[in-house]
Order: sequence, then C-alpha cells, then structure tokens
Amino acid sequence: MSKMEAKTSLLDNMIGVGDMVLLEPLTEESFINNLKNRFDHSEIYTYIGSVVISLNPYRPLPIYTADKVEEYRNRNFYELSPHIYALADEAYRSLRDQDKDQCILITGESGAGKTEASKLVMSYVAAVCGKGQEVNKVKEQLLQSNPVLEAFGNAKTVRNDNSSRFGKYMDIEFDFKGDPLGGVISNYLLEKSRVVKQPRGERNFHIFYQLLSGASEDTLKKLKLDRDLSKYNYLSLDSAAVNGLDDAANFRTVRNAMQIVGFMEDEVQSVLELVAAILKLGNIEFKPESRVNGFDESRVKDKNDLKEMCELLGIEQSALERAFSFRTVEARLDKVSTTLNVAQAYYARDALAKNLYSRLFSWLVTRINESIKAQTKVRKKVMGVLDIYGFEIFEDNSFEQFIINYCNEKLQQIFIELTLREEQEEYVREGIEWTNIEYFNNAIICDLIENNQNGILAMLDEECLRPGTVTDETFLDKLNTICADHQHFESRLSKNSKFLTDHTLPHNCFRIQHYAGKVLYRVEGFVDKNNDLLYRDLSQVMFKANHSLMKLLFPEGNPNKVNLKRPPTAGFQFRASVGTLMKNLLTKNPNYIRCIKPNDKKAAHIFTESLVCHQVRYLGLMENVRVRRAGYAFRQAYEPCLERYKMLCKQTWPHWKGPAREGVEVLLTDLQIPNEEFSYGRSKIFIRNPRTLFTLENKRAQCLEDLATLIQKIYRGWKRRTEFLLMKRSQVVVAAWYRRYAVRCSLILFLLMSLEDTGFLCARKILRELKYQKRCQEAVTTIAAYWHGTQVRPPVPLSRELRRLKEEARRRHAVAVIWAYWLGLKVRREYRKFFRANAGKKIYEFTIQRIMQKYFLELKKTLPSMSPIDKSWPARPYLFLEGAHTELRRIFHLWRCKKYREQFTEQKKAIFEEKLEASEIFKDKKTLYPSSVGQPFKGDYLEMKTNPRYQKLNNLVEEKVILADIVNKINRANGKGAPRVFLLTKINLVLADHKTGQMKASVPLSDLTGVSVSSQSDGFFALRLKEGSASAAKGDFLLSSERLIEIITKLHRIKTSSGEQINIDISDEFLVQFKQDKVCVKFLQGGPKNGNSATCKRKNNRLLEVSVPSP
Repeated sequence: MSKMEAKTSLLDNMIGVGDMVLLEPLTEESFINNLKNRFDHSEIYTYIGSVVISLNPYRPLPIYTADKVEEYRNRNFYELSPHIYALADEAYRSLRDQDKDQCILITGESGAGKTEASKLVMSYVAAVCGKGQEVNKVKEQLLQSNPVLEAFGNAKTVRNDNSSRFGKYMDIEFDFKGDPLGGVISNYLLEKSRVVKQPRGERNFHIFYQLLSGASEDTLKKLKLDRDLSKYNYLSLDSAAVNGLDDAANFRTVRNAMQIVGFMEDEVQSVLELVAAILKLGNIEFKPESRVNGFDESRVKDKNDLKEMCELLGIEQSALERAFSFRTVEARLDKVSTTLNVAQAYYARDALAKNLYSRLFSWLVTRINESIKAQTKVRKKVMGVLDIYGFEIFEDNSFEQFIINYCNEKLQQIFIELTLREEQEEYVREGIEWTNIEYFNNAIICDLIENNQNGILAMLDEECLRPGTVTDETFLDKLNTICADHQHFESRLSKNSKFLTDHTLPHNCFRIQHYAGKVLYRVEGFVDKNNDLLYRDLSQVMFKANHSLMKLLFPEGNPNKVNLKRPPTAGFQFRASVGTLMKNLLTKNPNYIRCIKPNDKKAAHIFTESLVCHQVRYLGLMENVRVRRAGYAFRQAYEPCLERYKMLCKQTWPHWKGPAREGVEVLLTDLQIPNEEFSYGRSKIFIRNPRTLFTLENKRAQCLEDLATLIQKIYRGWKRRTEFLLMKRSQVVVAAWYRRYAVRCSLILFLLMSLEDTGFLCARKILRELKYQKRCQEAVTTIAAYWHGTQVRPPVPLSRELRRLKEEARRRHAVAVIWAYWLGLKVRREYRKFFRANAGKKIYEFTIQRIMQKYFLELKKTLPSMSPIDKSWPARPYLFLEGAHTELRRIFHLWRCKKYREQFTEQKKAIFEEKLEASEIFKDKKTLYPSSVGQPFKGDYLEMKTNPRYQKLNNLVEEKVILADIVNKINRANGKGAPRVFLLTKINLVLADHKTGQMKASVPLSDLTGVSVSSQSDGFFALRLKEGSASAAKGDFLLSSERLIEIITKLHRIKTSSGEQINIDISDEFLVQFKQDKVCVKFLQGGPKNGNSATCKRKNNRLLEVSVPSP
C-alpha cells in the first residue's frame, strides 16, 4: 500500500459526516443530528469546508498530546480527521511558506470554549515553530500572557466558570523562517460594570479572589486586606468557591507568569495595591447631611476604609472625601460647585471603581505589549488570533449586549464576504466558471446600527451630548421617530401600527432583527452606560496621588491640561475600535473556528438539541454550508484523489505512470460518472454533488474488502506453508537427535549392566566387540561407497581394480591395528594400577556426574520467575534426586525472597510492616479485613499541607499529622452520624468540623485505653478513654469509617512504640460510656433496607443496634 493510502483521511472511518458540505440531505435537523452523533463518539470537531466547528466536551480528551501535534504537522487540511490542529497547521504553513498574513477568528457564546481554542492554537504554533534560546523565550512570553489577562479579564458566570469578559485580538509576529519574534495584543470592551455589581450566581473578576486566597499573610498585611471575602461589598458570596478552581494556586501561577512576561517586582506590587484599593473603595458608604439651603449633602459614614485606600494610593484623604461630596462644573471661565446627594455619591464611587479597574486592565495590556513586542525592525509576517464575545441573547438585554451583537454583525458580514471571496478566488485560480451565489447580506442591519446620521449609535451619541433633560425614554422616542420604517427595527411606540398590539414587546424596549434572530433590548441604562462619565474632581484627585501608576491612568486629571470637551462616548470608542479591527482583518487570510456549547449544565456527555440549534442559527452555519455548496461541494488535488480511488479502475491499479490529472480522467471515464457532476481545475478535481462522492466511497469500501480478502488468502497460504516446512525440518532434526540419544542411553545401560555382572574382564571383552562392530560398519560403508563409485565410473579391468582395493584395505587395516595397539599400550601404562581395581566404580561415578551436570543445566533453563508468590517448580527427572530437588526448591525460594526484600525502600518497608501488624490484629477475626489488604495505607487523605480549606486546622496542630480522614461521629440520641475531620498525631487525636475546620475535641493518646470493634464488615469503632481523665468528661467516642483497619493499626503502632499497650476488643456486643451512662452497641447480621452500608439505630436509652449487610 502506498504512503498516501496508509494515512488516515477525512473520509476514512468517518463517524457521521466529517465535513458538513458533504451532508445529504442538508436540513437543520440533519445538521444537528450529525453534530450529536459525532459528539456522542467524542468527535468534537467538524468541518464546513475550511471552517472548524468546535463543541465544548466539558472534560479532558486525549487528543492534544505531543504525538497528535506531530501527527498533524505539515499535513494537508483534509488528510486527517477534523481537528483544531489541522486549521492551526494550515494557517501557520500558509504564513511561513506562502508569505500570507493570517487571522484566526474564534466566535461563540460564553462557555463554548473560545478561550481554550485560542490557547490550543497558540500552543500548537509554539510547538511546531523553530527552537532556540531566544525563540523559546518569545514563545514562553506569548503563552504566559494568557494567565495574566485571564486573571484580570475573566470571571465565573452562570454559563462558564472561566468566562472572558473582554474581547482580545493578538497579532503574533514571525520572521521569514516562521520563528516568532513577538506580538501585539488589543483588548475590546471590558465588562467593567462587573467590578461593582455581579448577577446572582456569578463572581467578580478572578484576581480579587486569587489575591485574597493566595497572597501571603505579609502581603495581605501590606495591602491592608483580610482573607474573609464577606468583608468586601464588591465581592459576591453565593459563588465565591468554584469547583475545580484553585484560586490560591492560580494566584501563584499569575505571579510567575507576570515575572516571565517581564513585570518588575515594584510594578506587580503597584498593580496589587490598585486591586486592594478597589476592594476598599467598595466598602465606603455614605450618609445624608442636611445643609442650610435645604439640600442634602453626602458624607462618608466610616472613614477607616477611606483612610486605608488613600494610604494605599498616596491620596490626600480630605481631597477624596470632598470629591465624593461636591462636583465642580466648568464652562469656559466659569466654575460652579454643586453638592452630591447620597445616590450621586454612590454613583461617583462606583464610576471611580469601574474606571480604576478598566484603566488598570488597559495599562496591563500596554505593559505586556512592551514586553512581547518584536525587538527587530525587519519585515514581519503576522498571524492574528481573535477571541471575542459571541452573539448574546439574554432575558434582559442592555447596552452591553447591543454593543456585543453589533460587533458580531460586523464579524458575520466580513465572514460572508471573505468566504465568498475565497470561493471566487479558488474558482478563478483553478479556471472554473464562477456562478453568482444568493445569500443574505446583513449590511442593512450594520447600517441601522452604525450609520453616521440615522444609525442607533449616532442617535445615542447625539442624545447624550445635547443640552436639556436627557433620559432613556427620550432616546427611545427618537428611535421610534427615525427608525420606525426600518424593516429590522421593531418598537411598541413606533409609527408602524403592526407592533401596537404586540404584547411581547414592552413599552420601554425596542427589538432588532439580527442575522441570528430577533433580540429585545431594554432601553434602561443606555444613556448612562454610553456616557460613562467620571467627575473631573475625582480625576484630578487621582492624578495628584503619590502612586507610580495614577498619573498614567488619569492623564485628564492634570490641572495644566484641562480639556473642557466631553470625552468620547463608549459607543463611539467601540465603533472606532471595531472599524479598525475590520480593516485589519480584511488585510489577512481568514481562518474560522465556530465554538458551540452543547449544554447549560457545564457537564460532559450531555447534548441539548434546542440549545445547539439556537447557536447554529445565530452563528449562521447553515448559511455558510449553503454558500460553500452553491458551486461544488467537494474539491481535492489530483494526486491524493488518484491515490484514494485508483483501485476502482484496472488501468490505474496498482500504479499509474502518467500525470495524475490524466489518471483521474481515465478513472472517472471508466466509472461512467456524468460530466455535469464534476469539473477539472488546474490542480484539483471539483465534485458538484455529495452523492457522487459517497458513491465513490461506497465503491472504494467494497473494493478494499475484496482486496483485503485476496491479501488474507495469499498471506494465510504463505503462513501455513512456512509453518509446514519449519515443522518438517524440525521433525528431521528432532528425530536425528533422539536416535543419537537413544543409542547412547542403551549403550550406557548395557555397559553398567555388563560391569555389574561380569566385572572388569567382561567389560574389556565388550569394549573389543563394540570396536570390532564399529570397524565392520566402517568397512561396510567404505565398500558400499566404492561399489557405488564403480557403478558411476567407466568400466576398468576387474582384476586390476580388485587388487587395488585389496591392497588399500590391507593398508587401512594395518594402520588401524597399529594405532589401536599404540593407544591401548599408552592407556594401560598410564592407568593400569587404577583401571584394574576400580574400573566399574569410575565408570559409574562418571555416569552419575554426567547425569547431575545435565540435571543442573536443565534446571538453570527452566527456573521459575523471581516473584515470591510463584509456586511453580520444574519436574524431578530421576527418582534418586528427590531429596536434592526438594532442598534446591527451598533454597531458591529463600534466595528470591531475599532479593525481593532488598528492593524495598524505607517507606515501602514501613507500609508492609503496617500491613503485617494489621494482619496480626484482624486476620480471621474481622470480616472487613480482607477488603483492606489490597488498599495501601496512605495516611493523609485530606492533603492537610496543600488544602486551603484546612490550613487553619493544620496550623493549630503542632505535631506531624500521621493520619487525616473524614469519619462519622455517631450521635447517641438517634444513632445518626455527623462528619468530622479525624487527625492522628504521635501525641494527640483530634476531631474537627469538616466544613469550617473548627476543632471539636483533642484527646491525648495517653488517655486512650482501648478500642472496641465488631467482627463483621462494618466500620464502627469505639475509642475508650481513661476514667477520671479530662478527655473522658463527655464519655467515649463512637465513630465509623471506611478506613477502620488503617486507623486502629496506626493507633496500635503509636501506642506500642511509646511503650504503652492498647486493648483491642473484637466483639459483636460491647459497652460505650456516654457521659454518666453506659450504652450497649449490638451488631446484627442482615442487610439494611436503604443500601449496602451498615446503619445504626437507637432502640432505647441503653441500646444501639447496628445492622450489617450480609456478606
């Protein structure tokens, strides 16, 4: 099979359809079913042409390993099954080899996996590009910028535990070799309102929780902070802890990432001071104070938090306090000071907090850009990665959703334009006739929003800037007047009468029909959020602060550069940013990743069809498929096409020696495919209908089955013939060796018997007879050889040949006789005195020695394994070796046990010693014991040193914790268990609350006299305390644990090592002292009704019954 054929293809072993362009029939239902089918088989990636659809699996998958990176490296996009690595590799190779700037657009709603997708793209590019000290440093800085931005820009939402609350576009710059030189990051629309208020079930930005959980006590003291989250008004408490999110560990990761990116230590400290100041700012509260003129003036209630905030930022406390009570309005040469009421003071406080955080975030992005920017001025190639909000449709949509959906409209517009342009360029490049494609153009919606005169954003800016009373209602009135006739704008109060009776449209809302569907926007807050005002008094106070960052963050507060113009509105700034982004994207070759969230539960293996269908609609995926299929549904280069289907035609199989295009033409002609179903491009074959492709695939699959059958037939025949020939040769060898062995054995046996019967003289006689027989056999062989020679050679005179043979025979005989007599003489002279007396004994000893030698050699080859539990041993070959055979087996077992013990570490020895002690205590005494044999004694099951939940408890325990686990403390009143943290040290036994970590009881081990357990499979045990001791004031402890065997074993070892004894009572009925009363605990055999575990019930004041399941 060829190299190309051996590779996995998009069409090989396909689950569902790997490319939606090939889906037949194309309906929304079949589209969703295909996604679900692939998702159920852990295939989370699907193509639409060159677009990648990515479903969030909500679980780790083994498809992002280093081997996978190598598998997709330098491979054709359609050559392997769909994967995000295929798109990243295609973009990187186009940038490196074809000198085309690339951009990767990642879209989808919150929780769909956009951030993870951007990380995967960046990690793949980092893995496949060049190596070297400087290159590795740049790659590390680019990758480590992600944890910093995630900490300050991501938050836990109801849809996603790590939701990006800002849009990010990163340009990664490469040199001509494809090695990274640096990068530039742009951020869009940080959700700064989250700083002061979070919806129910959501958190503030991660950095606040990371700082309070992970910073050292010394750092918190410097920042004047406390770890208790409940002390800060800006932090929501209902979702403070997130499963799978370790804030303390993440804080250390962020600190390390900032160091790698290039932040100085004083810069990191300045950033943390600003974060701490924002927390303090949220705790400032105001109270009203009446003035003489009858107006209320706001005053700070408790000035402690205000004082600490001012100390952190180096602000004059009185100046900031005044800025919260008064506002100065400047108009040309006039200045007017007005008082702020409590509501306005809270607005000013929150506006300052939001501006502090958003400007800090922008400064972080700028600072990261300074570190990661390219240091050389050579011409660079650029790959952009865009990770931005997806289309959002909530129950309550406001200004933020309006801005986000406007951005997605622009992205959809550019997506359709670039997709059509890419299709058209490929058709022109391949010489295929271009046909005009009908599609929905959302330019009319973009114009409704961004038109400079009558657009919604323009009217919002105009309303914000005009004098007089400006409210959200006046803004809605203006929309109703100007946009009433627009076909994509709906409002209850507009001139269009068809919406007057639409009760789904409230009076204070308007609705826009986006490309993804209709969205209802509540107009409340539009004007304030667009204004985004920060009072000038606050800006000036911040500028005067004695802090390294404040003058950079609030340049407008400089009194020497007072600008009376209003700052640009939020909508204006965002529209300008989106315009710049669109111009940037249009200069690059686009690559798309469409992320989809399969369910709202953030759970694996759940696919909610209605939710996915909603996302498919607003991502415009069906529209994309239709655009892609409007011309030709499938296209492939001639070479791989011929390699894949060449077995379908006898002329192209197995090898086609001509050009690939001619081979494809011959192939399609032979298969009789209609000409209207395909077109020949310059380098590719274009197939119009997916049915044609699937027909080819079905024929190929059938042909491969036939070829596989033929290959199997030939291989099986070859294998059986090879086995037969090998067995035949083996039989000949075995037979020859056996005959030799049989003759030798019979000869030795015959000699031994002869020696025993006749003695030495008979042995000499037998030896002569054997030698004579051997000479006779040699003579017969020689005569036969000469006879055969005479039959072959030409005839010669018989008498002369006979004389020659006789002469040769006499000479041979003479030589043999002389040599035999010489050898005999030599042996007799040398061994005469031994041979005569001990010949039989020597031969016997020699035979026994040879037998023993053979026995030991065979035993060496068949020794069992080195495992001490291996009971196998070779069979005994001779009866007289019975004793030696048994002794050798015993010695070998002792030796391999010694070798096995020598491999143990000290830690492993201690574990086995504990297991041995547990066996001595419980074996054949407690039914629970066998199930504990295979479970290692870990000891610290709660990870006390690293688990932040038990840090305070760990600090209270001074000695080393030998065992830490959760046990149930049995209540005498009802027999029910309450979970407790059980800690065992060499001195004390501690019980604590498993939620708060608060210590409930601490018992010195010297006060512990005994332990009582049952003989059954339950985990109940009673700790009996010394009477009269302080620990015994409340009586004994009745506990239950799955690790009873380990707990009691460790207790026994500790007591034994200290020279004390502990009584372990194993009985199905024992007494437990509860305060002044003794209660009998009785264990009964018989399964409980509510499950497979033992249950405890109170029968009366003196009896607790424990029902234990039958084994």
